[in-house]
Amino acid sequence: MLLERIYDEGLAQAAYLIGCEETKTAIIVDPGRDVHRFIDAARHRKMRIEKVTETHIHADFVSGARDLAVRTGATLLVSGEGDADWQYRFDAQRLYDKDSFDVGTLRFQVRHTPGHTPEHICFLITDTLVGDLPVGMLTGDFLFVGDVGRPDLLERAAGHVGTMDALARRLFQSIRGTGDLPAHVQLWPGHGAGSACGKALGALPSTTLGYERLTNWAFQTENEALFSKSVLEDQPEPPKYFARMKMINRDGPAPMPTGSPRELSLEDVEAALRRGDPVVDVRSTADFARGHIPGSINLPIGTSFATWAGSLLSPELPIFILADEHGRVERARILLASIGLDRIAGFALRAVREQFAAAAALQVTPQIDAGTLAELDGRTIVDVRGIAEWRAGHLPGATHLFLGDLVENSAPIPHDTPIAVYCQGGTRSAIAASLLQAKGFTKIVNVTGGITAWRGAGLPVEQ
Repeated sequence: MLLERIYDEGLAQAAYLIGCEETKTAIIVDPGRDVHRFIDAARHRKMRIEKVTETHIHADFVSGARDLAVRTGATLLVSGEGDADWQYRFDAQRLYDKDSFDVGTLRFQVRHTPGHTPEHICFLITDTLVGDLPVGMLTGDFLFVGDVGRPDLLERAAGHVGTMDALARRLFQSIRGTGDLPAHVQLWPGHGAGSACGKALGALPSTTLGYERLTNWAFQTENEALFSKSVLEDQPEPPKYFARMKMINRDGPAPMPTGSPRELSLEDVEAALRRGDPVVDVRSTADFARGHIPGSINLPIGTSFATWAGSLLSPELPIFILADEHGRVERARILLASIGLDRIAGFALRAVREQFAAAAALQVTPQIDAGTLAELDGRTIVDVRGIAEWRAGHLPGATHLFLGDLVENSAPIPHDTPIAVYCQGGTRSAIAASLLQAKGFTKIVNVTGGITAWRGAGLPVEQ
């Protein structure tokens, strides 16, 4: 048996190539939209992709399962479980609880594990050349390292009111349903640390069922109502694009766009800014703060790029990318496409920014540290973290405006108000500062180090 974890750092998402080394056939589980990664992985392993499947209708990225099956001639398998509103609406072979299928000498048993979503399934794998005992389980968004998939997204992201508690209780039963499995079973989850599909995912790539029974909080309570309360409280705000992803993946996503965006002139960038189209500078927050084209916003390429791009950019508007090198442009294009933001109008490199600087002044974003902020009076302090972080402690007198809602909720604040923006460590507040500057706020400063530095300096915190 061959197992290759194909991990996307930008989405904190794991897909898997599982192959039979006897027959050189493989299955791909939970592929993202950039399907060439999986075709190349199979080719490198000298495997033929025979089947493609996924554990559920994903909310955090555009699925590549249908496209990959078409390109490779593989059989597409999807869950047939779930409620009428949340079943796949395209042609594929349906899988149900206790179904099984083979990939060469590997046996895959389907387990319906509702909770994160109604249709969620897992795959218990047995290498029949070795014996009858299962070796591991692909758990998707059901079981993570140290956590479980959140059951609130169907309500909070997709708007199906009244489903959270019911799904939380189904999740409780799904967890209890693993009681018949041996402790040695390895768990290969669909996400790692940084994903918004759980509260506190561990960073390890895999675990065992026995270890999770000992350490994972979700196995520690035998009370269904208490479990429901615990799993639902303090969940982070779901990124705004999750609802759109659910619809796209349910109905059948289009293949990933091909081709490179065109290179823009300074005139193109200035025209986009005049129209109000998003001009996104993907450099680091420090580089952006030192000098940027006024009106552009900063979404630095990194592990949170897709989360904030999906929350702050509209799929209806063309997106213009500013960067210093082609590599960042291509990475931004792939990440944007992975969450269904396909309207990339073009890109501009350093030369365009230098041309702008020669004709007018670049805009800077002032930075202050915690100690300096503590000595200032008359400045509005804005906390852009999630509500659970805010409740755990915030700067005295601060106003809470979650970053994902900042564009809409900043309207009542006068544009000449002196504002200090902070988050946990400084990255989200840097994004927020760029958004406010682009909206015309003229007295913005970013608090470097965020509340972490504030606490480290021994300064007071309110709850």
